[in-house]
Amino acid sequence: MIVRQLDREKCLDIVAKNRLGRLACVSAGLPYVVPIHYARSDDHLYAFSMPGRKIEAMRADAGVAILVEEIETPQHWRTVIVRGRFEELPDRIGFKRLRDQAWQLLSRHAAWWEPGAYKPVAPALAFKSEQVFFRISIDEISGRESIDDD
Repeated sequence: MIVRQLDREKCLDIVAKNRLGRLACVSAGLPYVVPIHYARSDDHLYAFSMPGRKIEAMRADAGVAILVEEIETPQHWRTVIVRGRFEELPDRIGFKRLRDQAWQLLSRHAAWWEPGAYKPVAPALAFKSEQVFFRISIDEISGRESIDDD
């Protein structure tokens, strides 16, 4: 098995075709990693969550990383790491376009609200909810893959 670096375009392709990543942030000075569903558009990953430990952690320290994996066998895999910054998309003036974009991107996929909790109500009615839409900038991206060495 040979492990090689992936170029930026291949990394972006892998991130775009997948929906599940592992979000890493810092909570109370310690690493905290949780699965999230996301959707990619340009240089951002859009996601949704209910308030909790990860949202509190990202509000306190916006620096995050997301790991995306494609594992076929222990000898054949691809991994991509995105490093970027958390940006909350609150339900208020000035964020409507970005929040609607997040809703539109995420809702193209079945069960997009999982593992965030329960399905959010329509965007026009979401003003009273605790649901948190956010995006992660793709500031840095890198990846590796294993290939057979025969």
